Amino acid sequence: MSDSAYAVRPGPAAGAAPRIPRSLSAPTPGWTTTADVIVVGSGIAGLTCALRLRERVDRVLLVTKTVLDEGSTAWAQGGIAAALDPEDSPAEHLEDTIVAGVGLCDRDAVEALVTEGPKRVRQLVALGAEFDRDADGEIKLTREGGHHRDRIAHAGGDATGREISRALIAALDRVRDDPGIEVVEHALVVDLLSDETGADPSRVTGVTLHVIGEGQLDGVGAAYARAVVLATGGLGQIYTSTTNPPVATGDGMAAAMRAGARITDLEFIQFHPTVLFLGEGSTGQQPLISEAVRGEGAFLVDAAGNRFMQGRHELADLAPRDVVARAILDTMRDQGVDHVFLDARHLGAEFLEERFPSIVASCRSLGFDPATDLLPVAPAQHYASGGIETDLLGRSSLPGLYACGECSCTGVHGANRLASNSLLEGLVFANRIADDIPARIAAGELADPVVPAHPDRAGGDAQGDHALLDSSQRLTVQRAMTAGSGPVRSAESTAATAAALAELAALPPAKADPGPKTWETTNLLHLGQALTELAARREETRGGHVRSDFPDRDDARWLVRQSATVAPDRSLTVTERSMP
Repeated sequence: MSDSAYAVRPGPAAGAAPRIPRSLSAPTPGWTTTADVIVVGSGIAGLTCALRLRERVDRVLLVTKTVLDEGSTAWAQGGIAAALDPEDSPAEHLEDTIVAGVGLCDRDAVEALVTEGPKRVRQLVALGAEFDRDADGEIKLTREGGHHRDRIAHAGGDATGREISRALIAALDRVRDDPGIEVVEHALVVDLLSDETGADPSRVTGVTLHVIGEGQLDGVGAAYARAVVLATGGLGQIYTSTTNPPVATGDGMAAAMRAGARITDLEFIQFHPTVLFLGEGSTGQQPLISEAVRGEGAFLVDAAGNRFMQGRHELADLAPRDVVARAILDTMRDQGVDHVFLDARHLGAEFLEERFPSIVASCRSLGFDPATDLLPVAPAQHYASGGIETDLLGRSSLPGLYACGECSCTGVHGANRLASNSLLEGLVFANRIADDIPARIAAGELADPVVPAHPDRAGGDAQGDHALLDSSQRLTVQRAMTAGSGPVRSAESTAATAAALAELAALPPAKADPGPKTWETTNLLHLGQALTELAARREETRGGHVRSDFPDRDDARWLVRQSATVAPDRSLTVTERSMP
């Protein structure tokens, strides 16, 4: 999307606009490496993109933050959505997606998703992914919230993400000896590198990495390439409670934002309705109770046993996630409680153990038995619908930078992601990127990067402000975000969060030594500042964005998508693009 489609429109903000450094303090790179393409992330998006690119370019560098199978993909319980049933159609899948996105989906992006989705899922099967099958040998399909058809393919009952991750990693293992692909684990992206001496200083030419214990590639180094693909996942650790793994600290989003990339729809955070409630004060990654459990017939009740979703939506307990989460929050507020209950007892132990083995085992390990107990549940952060804005080919607003998966914003999800569309989005758009980059290389559009003879902190902040937030302040960031920019927001709450984050940003950096934990915490701070700014400006309730002081949807004013961009002077600029 060209810059001309966006306009700066004055609007309410959370306070003084934040100023965000263009880079983080880090040691001078001690090593360099080059590739045609650098892919950062090893979920479904990153692995798919790297495997496809390896077939078509000379050298791919695949970088992952911990080890290959510890990203968010492996935690996906529900499944992957695609119109695989002959009675289903991409048009029906498109309609369900558009409705869930509450007016802010990019229709062309959704059409790409739903029309290419079935083919890409079948390619996963050909690669070795083993989905659950029915008695006739066909892929079993089930239903989740917002879907009007059974179109969710799953594996191992509730271990779909882990099976997809296993199949992709196995495919990668088969080419480990191929000199055309190199895998570097335990590598955290610190910042993007840009071609500051070239014709286009905004062109992304690589990344700085911090690698732990990789022999010669140890400590901070610089990796250069014709193109960089970020597939770094979400930002769930920005809140006190999330279903995301500990690695989900928004590193790719934050690095892209500091480099000047357009970040769009960041205010739309999906809070999953049914996360096992472990008591007040429980923080970090929380156990998810998949929407597929409700798809099989479980339902929500309050402490008195009343089914409060009846009459709220035509799909009742299978309404879109934002509707269900809001109903739970309303019930909790009205009754003065901190959780509600999920009732799956009528499904029986035998069915639950077969269909949801991981969920049953997790619940029982924590003292709850879905076959005999009501399960206490409450919403927790689950998915970021926004991120690094891309076009239909995965290109960001910065030349040479691509993004896919949860760190990206393709426009597919709008204000609220439809259940099980996330794995499909990563799969479809990773393939689109893997088609686009080789074509652009062949056309001479992505030239070899110029590697400096003495690389130092390229892409540095002209103001010299690289202040870091010490990792001891992470919980302070999380609490401020949860209280003011969490499931329910208001002008007052976002202003309080903005003030708290500004105070943290102004802390003396003397105690904050550069390192992975400090960089992660600083990334959460920067994304929190941008998210809070966008949430404060959007004076309505839509999808994953709930305002207590503006409880209604306002299409007359807010049928727009907001974007945040960090300018060279470190100011955060908010622009809007009107939707049809």
